[in-house]
Amino acid sequence: MSHIFILPGWDDSGPDHWQSRWAVLHGTQEARFTRVEQDDWHQPLRGDWMMRLDETLMVEAPSSADPVVLVAHSLGCHLVAAWAAHSRHVGRVKAALLVAPPDLDGPDASATVPPQLHGWRRVVRQALPFPALMLASSNDPYGTAARSAGLAHDWGAEFEVLGPMGHVNAASGQGDWPEGWARLQDWLATIPVKPPAD
Repeated sequence: MSHIFILPGWDDSGPDHWQSRWAVLHGTQEARFTRVEQDDWHQPLRGDWMMRLDETLMVEAPSSADPVVLVAHSLGCHLVAAWAAHSRHVGRVKAALLVAPPDLDGPDASATVPPQLHGWRRVVRQALPFPALMLASSNDPYGTAARSAGLAHDWGAEFEVLGPMGHVNAASGQGDWPEGWARLQDWLATIPVKPPAD
């Protein structure tokens, strides 16, 4: 049974978002879910978000014998990269699913990125120390597939374009997103089990 950490983006993922729906639909016999709750969803401070992820990991997955799968959406994808570049506990992560990361440092970012997210605009591009799969929409209003592909390359993540799915959220009508859940399960099955790091 996978232990999945849900990492919402800016302003959180509401009850109709696929991240929330997955926990309801699959959080019995299929997977164990932990939602990383941030103190301030609207004014996200990168350092605070990183610390909360680290704290939650230490409490909910105190040993690498119980590796977690990070399931991140939007700004949550950037949280994964920033956290992984600084945390001493990356060995407790088995893999990460990164869905619809916004383009925070593109040529038009200074005009298009909301002021609340300017603290994230020095995007961390260090390669992730665990397997990652990025899924991007072909018509995401917050970033092109080409920019997402570049980010995936820098992070060392596998990359797939989903087709026209907007920002892959409740507003774009994804609902329970069963295709995403099936893709995650198929991909996780290809990742070899590694021995505990601590």
